[in-house]
Amino acid sequence: MERFRRMTQRKSSYDRLDNDSGYSEPESRPLTLSEPEDDEEYQGGSYEGSIQEVEEFSWLVYSVFTLLGVAMLWSWNMFLAAGPYFQKRFKSNEWILINFQPAELTVSTVANLLAIVVLTNMQAKASYSKRIVTALLISVVAFTLLAISTTVFTGVSAAVYFAFLMVMVLSASSACGIMQNGIYAYVAGFGREEYTQGIMTGQAVAGVLPCVVQILSVISASEPDSDSGDFPEEKSTSAMAYFLTATAISLLTLAAFFYLANKHAHESHAYKHVEEDMTGSGVLAGSALIEPERKPVALRTLFRKTFWLAISVFLSFCITMFYPVLTQQILSLHPVETAPALLRPASFIPLAFFFWNLGDFFGRLLTAYPPIRLSHRPKLVFLLAIARVVFIPLYYLCNVGGKGAVVGSDVFYLGLELLFGITNGYIGSTCMMGVVEYVDVEEREAAGGFMGLMLVAGLTTGSLLSFMVA
Repeated sequence: MERFRRMTQRKSSYDRLDNDSGYSEPESRPLTLSEPEDDEEYQGGSYEGSIQEVEEFSWLVYSVFTLLGVAMLWSWNMFLAAGPYFQKRFKSNEWILINFQPAELTVSTVANLLAIVVLTNMQAKASYSKRIVTALLISVVAFTLLAISTTVFTGVSAAVYFAFLMVMVLSASSACGIMQNGIYAYVAGFGREEYTQGIMTGQAVAGVLPCVVQILSVISASEPDSDSGDFPEEKSTSAMAYFLTATAISLLTLAAFFYLANKHAHESHAYKHVEEDMTGSGVLAGSALIEPERKPVALRTLFRKTFWLAISVFLSFCITMFYPVLTQQILSLHPVETAPALLRPASFIPLAFFFWNLGDFFGRLLTAYPPIRLSHRPKLVFLLAIARVVFIPLYYLCNVGGKGAVVGSDVFYLGLELLFGITNGYIGSTCMMGVVEYVDVEEREAAGGFMGLMLVAGLTTGSLLSFMVA
C-alpha cells in the first residue's frame, strides 16, 4: 500500500466523484489525494466507487493543447481572410460572387456537424489520437491544394473554381469536425480543466491573428479605389501566403501532437504497471496512437449528467453566429471619402472582427483563474448564456448598412464587439472545462466528444438562423 501511495503522489492526485445517481452540482473544492476512510472498502486490488485520476499539470502539455486549438480554427479563419481573393476569382459570375460566402458557411457548418454526430456515436473502438492525426493530414492536403490553385489553373471558369472551393471547404470543415471530436475527448482523458482552457485559448488566437494580417495587408496598399474609396483586391501572392501558413500550422501541430501522444502513452504505461503490481490484471500499454476499447456511453446519459452546461454551450454559440453577418454590414460613421485608412470598409470590417476575437481571447483567458469559474454553478451559466441574446438588438443601434446609427459612436460599436466576444469566450470555456466534474472517470472522453457535438450544433443552428438578419 505504501508503494502505491508513493507512486501516485508523484504522478497524480485523486478526487472522489459522486455522480452515480445522475446530475448534481459539485462542491467547489481542490483536487486532493482522497482514500476511503475504512480500509475494508478496499477489495480485490481496487476501491469500490469512482476514483478520478488527475495528472500533474505541465506547461509543455498545455502549450501543445493550445497549439491544437490554434490548428483547429486557423483553417476556417484563413478562408475568411482570403475572401477578397475569392471575390477576384468569382467576379466574372455575379451569382457566385454574391453567394459564395453563404455557401462556404452552410457547407462548413453542416459538414462539421455531420462529422461530429457520426464520430460521437462511434465510441467503443475510437482512437481519438488517430482522429486528431487524420484531421491534421486532411488539412495539410486541402490547404496545399488551395495554395497551388493560386498559381496553377488560374484561367479556369468561376464555376469550376467554385466547385473546387466547395470541395476544399467540405474537406477542411470535415477535418475540423474530426479534430473537435478527437481533441475534446482526448483532453478529457487527462482530467485537467486547464488543458481544455488551453484549447479554447488557442482557438481564440486563431481568430485574432488572421484579422491582424488582413488589416495590415489592406492598409499597406498604396491607394484606395477612386470610386468606392475601398482598397485593391487581394493579390494571389497574399492568398498563397494565407493557405501555406495554414499548411505550416497543421504540420507543426502534427509534430507537437506526436510528441504529446508518445509522452502520454509512456506515462500511462508506467501507471498501468503500478496497477498491474497491485491487482495482477496484466494490463498492457500499446502504441501511442492505439487506445483501449471503451464501453459506449449513451448520449442521453451524457446529456442528463451535463444538462445545464451542454444546453449553455449550445445556446451561447448559437447566439454568437449572428455576429459575423451583422459585422459584415456595419460601417464606420466617418465618410469613406475623408476617413483614415483604418476606418474605410476594407479595413474597418476586419477591425471589428479583431475586436470581437480579442474579446473572445480575453474571455477564454479569464477561465484560467479558478476563483471566477462558474462550472460549479451551471444554472447561472445557463442564465448568462441566454442573456447574450441582448447583444443582437444592440447591433442595430450602430451604422448597419451605412444608413446611420442611433448611437453615433464607432467606439460604442467596437466596445460592443469586444464585450460580445468576452462573453462568448468565458461561457464557452466554462462549459467545456467544467464537464469533467459531472461524469464518471470512464465517461470523461465520451463527455468531451459530446460537448464538442453540442458546440457545433449551436454553431450550425445559429448559422441557419442568422439568415434572418442578413
